[in-house]
Amino acid sequence: MNSTAIKVSHLTKIYKLYDKPVDRLKESLHPLKKQYHKEFYALNDINFEIKKGETVGIIGKNGAGKSTLLKIITGVLTPTSGSVHVNGRIASLLELGAGFNPEYTGVENIYFQGSLMGYTREEVAKKVDEIIAFADIGDFVYQPVKMYSSGMYARLAFAVAINVDPDILIVDEALSVGDFAFQFKCFQKFQAFQKAGKTILFVSHSTQQIIQYCNKAMLIHGGKLIKYSDDVKQTTYDYEVLIRKHDGFNIDELKEAEKTQAQNIELDFDVTSNKEVNEHRFGTHEAIFAKVTLSHDEKANSTDAVLTAGEKVYLRFYILAKRDFPSIVIGTSIKNRDGVTIWGDNTIDTLIALTQGLNKISMEFDLNIVAGEYFLFCGIADIECEPRIELDQRWPNQKISITSFSKAVEGYIFAPAIIKKG
Repeated sequence: MNSTAIKVSHLTKIYKLYDKPVDRLKESLHPLKKQYHKEFYALNDINFEIKKGETVGIIGKNGAGKSTLLKIITGVLTPTSGSVHVNGRIASLLELGAGFNPEYTGVENIYFQGSLMGYTREEVAKKVDEIIAFADIGDFVYQPVKMYSSGMYARLAFAVAINVDPDILIVDEALSVGDFAFQFKCFQKFQAFQKAGKTILFVSHSTQQIIQYCNKAMLIHGGKLIKYSDDVKQTTYDYEVLIRKHDGFNIDELKEAEKTQAQNIELDFDVTSNKEVNEHRFGTHEAIFAKVTLSHDEKANSTDAVLTAGEKVYLRFYILAKRDFPSIVIGTSIKNRDGVTIWGDNTIDTLIALTQGLNKISMEFDLNIVAGEYFLFCGIADIECEPRIELDQRWPNQKISITSFSKAVEGYIFAPAIIKKG
């Protein structure tokens, strides 16, 4: 029996990019076949094999080629070259509501989408009650889907995809719009699929979800397969390292800055904002955060790619000052993607002075925050005068990722209970 579920060989997808719409016409009519386009490799010579029963997580930046790959595997797109072999029936959830007719009711779309997946009306009819119960959108299932919210779309589309009993389930980030309870129910279904020996191909930006549910991980960057490994945690580490482009000074530059302690040396400060996290940066910049790191290693000079919930961390500030500051305050916080402050502290109760040049200040605390993706905020102000003067505010400075091997899924605080009987 063939143990391969999906095999991809030398897969390449090239798009023609034109500077202006008219260039497409010029190219088609040019007597000498002059090219007006540039080639963009959405995928470049991709090769991998997925065995039956494996759950494979695909990670990579936006535009890396993840969705293009899944669309080719499911037959939505055709490759420029290479081949894809699929052994089994696929159910996919690639784009919210893809395959839905907005004028049809939810029930009508269950049958409609089932037919697009290759199922007969009789096969879908046997599953329709189960699908409606799983979607749990009430009487809206009898209303046209053009009235649905994005969450309702996700519920119904996923309910159809996961309850028609496919051999292979492919999901592209679509669960991110669902509410917490629905996501929990979906991942319970994932686990049931895994126990039943089904194959799952799952795209997510959540490293915690990849670590928790996948036994293999695939890292795609710039249309190329960078890594495909059963060491899921290391692959997610590599992904986090890859996306951290803005890291302030490197350590050699910091050592060089230490030499600027002498008076009357003009310091050239880099106050570039971190575009990766859409940072808002403001202040007089007479003193700046040249670098901010968060690590489990007290002596580390970079932020850990992935942090572990419940363990001690060290927050280090590398501050450059153009002059001496007798009294400053540093504030920092960790917020989730909704802007909710999960943790925060400041140095208001500790006298801190800065000297001209490089200053190193650190905090340590237990990272009792549940697994997820967060943003680190920090600010420094001169409190020698009234009112205080903002020197450098970085909102946010960087993204941090926290993982845990605990199954805790609720709340903000990581505080696993000790279970005792009697």
